[in-house]
Amino acid sequence: MEKNTLIGFVLIGAVLIGFSVFNRPSAEEQAQMKHFQDSIQALVDEQEAKQLEQQKLAQQQAAAQDSTSLLFYAHQGQESVVTLQNELVELKLTTKGGRVKSAKLKEYNGQDHQPLVLFDGEDAALSFAFNGKTENIRTEELYFVPENVTDSTVTMRLPMNGGGHLDFNYKLRPDSYMLDFTVQAQGMENYFAPAIKTVDIHWSQRARQLEKGFSFENRFTSLSYKLKDKGSDYLSETKEETVEEATPMDWIAFKNQFFSCVFIAGQDFNGTTLKSTPQAEGSGYLKDYDATMTTFFDPTGGQPTQMQFYFGPNHFKTLQATNDLAVNGKDLEMEDLVYLGWPLFRWINRWFTINLFDWLSGWGLNMGIVLLLMTIIVKAVVFPATYKSYMSSAKMRVLKPYVDEINKKYPKPEDAMKKQQETMALYSRYGVSPMGGCLPMLIQMPVFIALFNFVPNAIELRQQSFLWATDLSTYDDIIHWGVHIPLLGEHLSLFCLLFSLSNIINTFIMMKQQDTGANPQMAAMKWMMYLMPVMFIFIFNSYSSGLNYYYFISGLISILIMIVLRKTTDEKALLAKLEARMQANKNNPKKRSSMMEKLAALQKEQERMMREREERERGKRR
Repeated sequence: MEKNTLIGFVLIGAVLIGFSVFNRPSAEEQAQMKHFQDSIQALVDEQEAKQLEQQKLAQQQAAAQDSTSLLFYAHQGQESVVTLQNELVELKLTTKGGRVKSAKLKEYNGQDHQPLVLFDGEDAALSFAFNGKTENIRTEELYFVPENVTDSTVTMRLPMNGGGHLDFNYKLRPDSYMLDFTVQAQGMENYFAPAIKTVDIHWSQRARQLEKGFSFENRFTSLSYKLKDKGSDYLSETKEETVEEATPMDWIAFKNQFFSCVFIAGQDFNGTTLKSTPQAEGSGYLKDYDATMTTFFDPTGGQPTQMQFYFGPNHFKTLQATNDLAVNGKDLEMEDLVYLGWPLFRWINRWFTINLFDWLSGWGLNMGIVLLLMTIIVKAVVFPATYKSYMSSAKMRVLKPYVDEINKKYPKPEDAMKKQQETMALYSRYGVSPMGGCLPMLIQMPVFIALFNFVPNAIELRQQSFLWATDLSTYDDIIHWGVHIPLLGEHLSLFCLLFSLSNIINTFIMMKQQDTGANPQMAAMKWMMYLMPVMFIFIFNSYSSGLNYYYFISGLISILIMIVLRKTTDEKALLAKLEARMQANKNNPKKRSSMMEKLAALQKEQERMMREREERERGKRR
């Protein structure tokens, strides 16, 4: 190639590159283009969805007009409603789709003080898809005929042109929230291929906001499920999430904070896809739930497809009792719908907290009094650990003059190791462990954390009033300003404020009894200890007033305990006792604390290593 030709190609390439760079759209223009493309794609998707819907409608209309269609009679009906009810629940079933259209709980009220409705109208949908030889059956738009109707039973029958029918049999258990549900074909074996052994199911529901506080209820609202022969799990409460699960499932629950709609499989759900989509505050809904799965189906009608529904409260012992009603002897473990914390905390709540709460509430007392008595009992249970922790702090306090002398002896920063070593030796001689107050506190923590998980999930507190709180299961917004403040919201919970104030007082008392003088590290720790109760105002302001009330009472009792212990502890006698122990340890070194021995040995080892390091540094400088 000639030189001039080569130069020409290079120049042309440079011009093209420069032109493309110069004409490249800005970030704002790129964002606009992307928005435009997304809008176009959304329109295309919407148009395709409309076309599919029109095709589906056309097929249905064609089937409705075609007298030879398998579903000719199923398209000719009209919608009507059948009501099943017992002492606890009222269910309305529609002949369109043969499904449960609404669920009302008689013993619970909504925020309008009327019987609580879990779902109604278009809030929920349930559809079955049967793949036939010549026609597929999609039940959501087909009309069933109600047969054998009583207050607790109904058979929704889907007639087939040419003979045979498909039955949806419903039976509401007496004095229970459980609805038995079977699907059975009669005289339809010729309509299905021999290989057909399953039916596709699509179940969806928009979870209503049933409580006053959107954000707090939303924390406990989730799509939950139980895997066969395994434990339960749930989708995210805060973000959109989709899960495809190959493992068979025992049940799927569309769960609110205090109520659930549970779909139970007698012969397992398989190939399940679950989706949970959060809804905007103010919409009246919390989540949009969606589930698709398959389950067993016998086209010959020899064996029915067994399923069940639970429409009821998330009450631990009610769910436990409902487990016994499961078909095929499954262990449903539906009590897992009541979240009680991690395994250790769940064990404490299951065997201690719930039984104590049920025993106290069985007296017919106001729930505020029940929580008060419960707090007192819990404090009594952990009092030995509290007392031991206090006495450890008291021993440290009476030895403080000796510690101050050591601090004066080693004022220089480079003598910090010697000062710490001598302080540990002092504690060792007197048989006092600086860690003695920490272990008892750690023993108490599981109980307090267990109660933190129990109280927000105790449905017994729902709509129960106490003092100024009208509902112990949600916040008590006695102070309300109607303007949203970041991190705080539109209200101030009075029980939350009292809880924080009691925590500040309690912290002040603890800091006084553990005063170690002008120690910079302790000063920083004090600020942190005082900052935490202030942060509680922002953290717990939207939490249930019952939980804040429990913590407030617990803090008050702690303050009273500390005051009484301080008044009844003779520090001079305690010091004399420690002096006697010091003499005994001096005469018998084997009685010295093994922990102190280990700490002292560790200090000596660290001092030796520092000396060796200093010697190496001096050697390098030479």
